[in-house]
Parts: sequence; structure tokens; C-alpha cells
Amino acid sequence: MSGTASGPRRKLVAGLGNPGSMYQGTRHNIGYEVVERLAEGGAGAKFSRKFDGLLAETEIDFHRVLLLKPETFMNLSGRSVRQAVHFYKLEPTTDLLVICDDLALPLGKLRVRPGGSDGGQKGLRDIAAQLGGDQFARLRLGIGDRGPIDAADFVLGRFRPAERATIDDALILATQAVAVWVVQGTDAAMNRFNGPNS
Repeated sequence: MSGTASGPRRKLVAGLGNPGSMYQGTRHNIGYEVVERLAEGGAGAKFSRKFDGLLAETEIDFHRVLLLKPETFMNLSGRSVRQAVHFYKLEPTTDLLVICDDLALPLGKLRVRPGGSDGGQKGLRDIAAQLGGDQFARLRLGIGDRGPIDAADFVLGRFRPAERATIDDALILATQAVAVWVVQGTDAAMNRFNGPNS
């Protein structure tokens, strides 16, 4: 990684989650999982500490892509994202994609949006606050129906074995959605991955 903002324009893909082994594999960390898979697919891109997070650089279809895992904990994700956006002189409306969990979506369902409401997702809320606007693309992944379980307890729990196959399929689709976003933009990703009822 060059450590400078010069060179070809990059895209930034930020996967949200909480740092530390105790949160690994939890529903709230599905954004981390997508970014980790993207790094593995890009000739084993390595993460290093930068912007209050872990940053790697890879290529997707000959486009340079920055992969960021904020380590500020979910509710303060915006500081890390803002630092990266400003350092690389990115335009959030076209150059930033945030990946996060969504309690309101069925298990494994993907939804791409160009901006708008955070839907109660506090990581998205903090990023919008730090960037001064909510017009940046986001990819949400459904993490299942919590039923009577408290929302905070549910998102910090792990997927049940019966759910894991659905989530693994969703992670594959999510990496494909990121690739379409990088190359063709948000509208193309929405058209291909949101489904008829989104």
C-alpha cells in the first residue's frame, strides 16, 4: 500500500462489525465476513492497521478497491470511514459502499440501496453523521428473525448451525454484489441482487 492518496481513483468497501475474538462470527459482524472474503479472493490481500481500523487493498476486475474493517466498535464506525474517505479524496456517493447486518430482512436476503435511512443500524447512522450526509451506497444482509429475543442480544449472538448454510450462500452473493457495484455502480447491483420484493 502506497500510503498516499495519489494514483488511480479507488473504491472503498467498509464492512461493519465489532473487533475482538469474542465477537467473531456474530450476526453483527457479517460485514466483516464479507470484506474478509473479498480479501481472500484478491490474491490474499493483507490487512494492516490504518484509519482506526484494518485496511487492505485489492483488485476487482482491474479496479483498485480498498477494504476497511473499522475497529472502533459498530456504533462509532463513522470515524474510521471518514478518515479513509478524506485521505483518499473519495466521493461518498460513488466511491463508498458500506456492508452491514439488517434485523428487518429475512435471513440471507441482500438489499442494496444508494443512500437514505439507517433503519436503526447504528453503524450506518454514525457514518452518515461523520460524513455529513446519508448518500452513500449500502449493502445490507438479513440476519434472521429475532422473535422475542432482545435486539442487542440477538445481533451479538452467533448463527445457529441450521442457519449457517443460508448465510454462507448469502456471503457468496454479497461478494458478487460488491463486484457488480465496483464495476457497474449501485443501480446495476440493485437490479441484480435486490429481488422483486425489495
